[in-house]
Amino acid sequence: MAFNYNRTVRFQDTDAAGVVYFANVLAICHEAYEESLGASGVNLKEFFSNPSVAFPIVHASVDFFRPMFCGDKLIVRLMPQKVGVEKFEINYEIVVADMVVAKAITRHVCIDANSRHKRDLPEQILEWLEANRKDAENMERRKSREVI
Repeated sequence: MAFNYNRTVRFQDTDAAGVVYFANVLAICHEAYEESLGASGVNLKEFFSNPSVAFPIVHASVDFFRPMFCGDKLIVRLMPQKVGVEKFEINYEIVVADMVVAKAITRHVCIDANSRHKRDLPEQILEWLEANRKDAENMERRKSREVI
């Protein structure tokens, strides 16, 4: 698990039934994505306002296993990976009290913001992907040693 984002569920995240509204799970995942970029040294202001390149989400999905309630302490485990020269995806696990309550995926494509055509991922994103890949591999090695 490459990056953990801690967050408390707020009342505004919930629906009339008192559980996290399904679409808000993706918003929480996006918060984790932004936090991960910032933690790896990416200047978020420049990244999200860069007029020459954009990273639209072209696919998103969420699977729910247990409800999340106001006040729950979440850990969002973020695991990005490169899936092509112009694409990456992020897998998320949302954990409450050591139990995975939801899993999500967002797939992003790098495009030229003016022409809207796909382009190769910039070096900054490749570095972020590589750093997170190494962190995930190290975590998996530690976990395998604990099992033995």
